[in-house]
Amino acid sequence: MSAEREFLKGNEALAYGALKAGLNAYFAYPITPSSEIPETLAREFHNPNYKEFKVFLQAASELEAINMVIGAASTGEKVMTATSGPGFSLKQEGISYAAGMEVPLLVVNVNRAGPGLGNLGPEQSDYFQATKGGGHGGYRNIVLAPNSVQEMASIPKLAFALAFKYRNPAVILADAFLGQLKEDIVFPEITEEKFDASWAATGSRGEDRHILISLNLDFEAQSAHSDHLMKKYEAIDRSESRSESYLTDDAEIILVAYGIASRLCKQVVNDLRLKRIKAGLFRPITLCPFPHRELLDLSSNGRVRRFVVVELNMGQMLQDVKLSVKDPTLVDFAYKLGGLLPTTKEVEKKVLEAPIYV
Repeated sequence: MSAEREFLKGNEALAYGALKAGLNAYFAYPITPSSEIPETLAREFHNPNYKEFKVFLQAASELEAINMVIGAASTGEKVMTATSGPGFSLKQEGISYAAGMEVPLLVVNVNRAGPGLGNLGPEQSDYFQATKGGGHGGYRNIVLAPNSVQEMASIPKLAFALAFKYRNPAVILADAFLGQLKEDIVFPEITEEKFDASWAATGSRGEDRHILISLNLDFEAQSAHSDHLMKKYEAIDRSESRSESYLTDDAEIILVAYGIASRLCKQVVNDLRLKRIKAGLFRPITLCPFPHRELLDLSSNGRVRRFVVVELNMGQMLQDVKLSVKDPTLVDFAYKLGGLLPTTKEVEKKVLEAPIYV
């Protein structure tokens, strides 16, 4: 890859972003619409430009893949897997174990329509699964939501940095549209980072024996460990929320959307501004931690009269928005299901149905 402009799919850009960030190992079972990620990594395996990329293995199942990821990540290496909704479901037990073991790893979920096998169209219906734990036990993932091919290229580096900083699983939650979208980008300058891995399992090397385990049969030990995890999640909430605001300084109505839906909403905001309607866009980049404080600040500024949440699901981020704003009764909802995207006109119609404009 050169520093020149590249014309890439989102999945391809993400794969190259992980390689440039120093990806060491990849284990996965291929599943559409994330297939270009392993295809790209397989093509670049043994490329001398990516000397840190030592292991590429196609597992026999998603269950096998996530356990391979845990094993490799336990040695302190940068390890990634990619999947879609049905595969993400199968990985949940392993992600819970990784959270309990405090093993940093990266899971990419290119979300498709569901439930069940659904279809290959874009949805955002894995929001709850990614942000609220998904598997058993009380744990939290760090969840990042890119909205462009450019961000698909740059976000793996951030995901690895956060995973290692907090020794916690990180999830990149994209969607089928973004994974398949091709855009002309300037590939960002990404340098490999070395992270502290003094905690890692070393096998027979050295005198210190590091044991990574999620089993605590002693009740007091488990209580102390769970309390430690809770304090870590609180620290992540305080320090790592990320968001983007567009024309919100004077906005009376704010659209809230992430991922591909935020791209559509930005155009809606521009169209509404041409009609002299003071609209703005708030885009969460971290879905967990959710940018609660930033939304509360917007809802408390005395100007915002309405929020419209736009999602490709039945209303999942909607709950976090209602928890964040000063008055949840001022939150409306626009959605599309089944792998379809709403049109800008449909979203604009929902905005104009708000009581302040009727």
